[in-house]
Amino acid sequence: MSPDTTFDMLTRLRDRLLPRWWQAWWCSPRGLLTVFVGVHLVFLAFALGLSLSGAAFSDTYIYREWARAGFDERNLGPEPSPWVYPVLALVPIALAGAAGPGPFFFLWVLLITVLNGWAVGKLTNWGRDRHAFPAAWWWLGFVFLMGWLGFARVDGLTAPLVLVALVHGVAHPVVASVLLSIATWMKVWPAAVVLTLVAVTRRRVAVVVAGLLVSAAAAGVAAAMGALPRLFDFLTQQGDRGMQLEATFTTPWLWLSVLGVGNSRMYMNTEINSMQVDGPGTGTMAVLMQPLLLLAASVVTVLIVRGLRNGERSGGADRTELLLAGSLTMVTAFIVFNKVGSPQFMVWLAPAVAVGLTHHWKAWRVPAAMLIAIAVATFLVYPLFYYELSHNHAGMALVLTLRNALLVVLLWWSARRLYGLGTMRPATVLAAKES
Repeated sequence: MSPDTTFDMLTRLRDRLLPRWWQAWWCSPRGLLTVFVGVHLVFLAFALGLSLSGAAFSDTYIYREWARAGFDERNLGPEPSPWVYPVLALVPIALAGAAGPGPFFFLWVLLITVLNGWAVGKLTNWGRDRHAFPAAWWWLGFVFLMGWLGFARVDGLTAPLVLVALVHGVAHPVVASVLLSIATWMKVWPAAVVLTLVAVTRRRVAVVVAGLLVSAAAAGVAAAMGALPRLFDFLTQQGDRGMQLEATFTTPWLWLSVLGVGNSRMYMNTEINSMQVDGPGTGTMAVLMQPLLLLAASVVTVLIVRGLRNGERSGGADRTELLLAGSLTMVTAFIVFNKVGSPQFMVWLAPAVAVGLTHHWKAWRVPAAMLIAIAVATFLVYPLFYYELSHNHAGMALVLTLRNALLVVLLWWSARRLYGLGTMRPATVLAAKES
């Protein structure tokens, strides 16, 4: 069954099950706002309950201790160093901790809620672009399905920033560069989108200068904290770590551990609070992951440049589509070719898909559907059944394997689309925009 047939069947099923007035309400600004508030109230209410009891959730326990200690390792216990993150990640952590440790988790979730609201507003032109409503609904659905993975980690702050940057895209590349650079100085992954933006924009010098100015501001923050020598510690803090349990390339050793073959085992690396897998060849694989990632990034860059040059020759270059497809391909490569496979990494994939749905719904609904499946599988892995997975449960190992297989398929889809953009003729590109 072709994708078109499948989605047509789902559309007919929707039309049969949902009355016209209900569908009209869902496509109205009021409907979108109501559901946005409802989704985020679920997380805010839970966060408020935990905060009132003096608790937090997941990594926010660590963030709270960093804020309480003034980001001074001398005041910390066994927690990882704050400098595992780039320096601007400490700014929202400090904001959430400004009122003390009690309300930290609630204020943290509130910060992410505000950023998500900004992202949905920009995506839909503050409710004026009805064409973008399905993409906004998809984004809200993905946020809800990912659950606390999008609210209890720094990644949840960076994803809406990247989405807003991609909305600005090639039309306002300097603004996009500033937002992406801020996000990169919170968590490294938006650098994948920065690379793509530099490759496709006509204003490369301005984009690079904007990034350098943000970097200078980040250095100023570090200097104000008396920690300028630690500015680049995030690049080396986790360099010696092994293969994380959820990483795509760890899958063979995951099954060796589950089956009890070759002395493979799962263990907790307490220094960085990460579950890893050890077995024959894992040390070598961990060393190889960095060059493999660099090679994959280089290949994606070549595909982007090829698409741009061939498109310009044929008169059909679509820089926005190249930015979106290139960003998804680059970010997916950053995940697949990574020895770290933390579940919150799946949040990275959503911004390019959400904006892609507004640009070319018919093509981007395929990765959108894959990401919904990836979100469900990831939520099953963590937080629902992570204990079972880390204790060699075969069923959960299968769920994780299917999730990792979907990531590989997503990489193949995005790379194939990127390659195809470099071979389209002008008439083909025009037809794609009009569909």
